[in-house]
Amino acid sequence: QVQLVESGGGLVQPGGSLRLSCAASGLTFSNYAMSWYRQAPGKERELVAWTTSNGGSTNFADSVKGRFTISRDDAKNTVFLQMNFLTPEDTAVYYCNARHRVRYSIQYWGQGTQVTVSS
Repeated sequence: QVQLVESGGGLVQPGGSLRLSCAASGLTFSNYAMSWYRQAPGKERELVAWTTSNGGSTNFADSVKGRFTISRDDAKNTVFLQMNFLTPEDTAVYYCNARHRVRYSIQYWGQGTQVTVSS
């Protein structure tokens, strides 16, 4: 059974930082591209950051470029999202996604972790 478990969310002041983690189990982690999505109240889920199955390439939404970084530790089956210079507009539920590097229809979602940026 595949599980993606996010952690690291919470309440942070504007300008602060958080590091999200997503621990995967039940799959061959190195076969999956890993992504972070977020969904704010009343808005659609959006892609925030993405890394290839081998970690060789990353991509970011324009709104987070220069502030967020994504990395993976295949030895720990974990992907991270480092978020710096947070603003209230970053407030959302953040979801981890794993998508097979070849069979794109095979993908899994975590349960989400809440990030709230407020003074």
